[in-house]
Amino acid sequence: MDTDELLIRYAAGNRDFLQVNLQQANLSEFALAGINLSRSDLTGANLSGASLRGANLSEAVVAEATLWRANLTEAVLIWANFSKACLIRATLTQVDLHKAVLTKADLRLANLRYADLSYTNLEGADLRYADLTGANLAGANLSKANLTGANLSQADLYNANFTKAILSRTNLRYADLSSINLDGVDLRDAQVSGTSLQPLVNTHQ
Repeated sequence: MDTDELLIRYAAGNRDFLQVNLQQANLSEFALAGINLSRSDLTGANLSGASLRGANLSEAVVAEATLWRANLTEAVLIWANFSKACLIRATLTQVDLHKAVLTKADLRLANLRYADLSYTNLEGADLRYADLTGANLAGANLSKANLTGANLSQADLYNANFTKAILSRTNLRYADLSSINLDGVDLRDAQVSGTSLQPLVNTHQ
């Protein structure tokens, strides 16, 4: 399916586009709220500034796609693959990214407030200055992730893996830090007041 056909069908009221091939498609700035693209292939697609509020991209492949400033508020992204995707300044408030893949994704300045990132793979992701206030990161893999200046206050980090992650100036106030793996992490510049810090391993301070 090409982009023009999708937009015509969407404008006619169709919201279901399961398993469609939209590799390299240009959907920049389009309003596609509520669209169902589950199991679709959007590898390398341009979704910059697109509105995908409440969209369903569960099990979709969005690897290496550009979603700069895209609005995915309350979208369902379970099991989706966003590896190496550009999500700079994207709005991901209250999204469901349970068990999604975001390895080496660029999430700088992204809004992930109250998002469900439980058991998500964020290995090597760039989360500098991202807002993860109240997010659920239980069981998430954040090894080698860069969380410089990120806000994780009140986040659920139970059993998360932070091996070799960068937590410089990271706000961890009132976050659940019980049973997390902090192997190779320097917490000297992190803000940890009000936390229940019971790491599985010793931190390197």
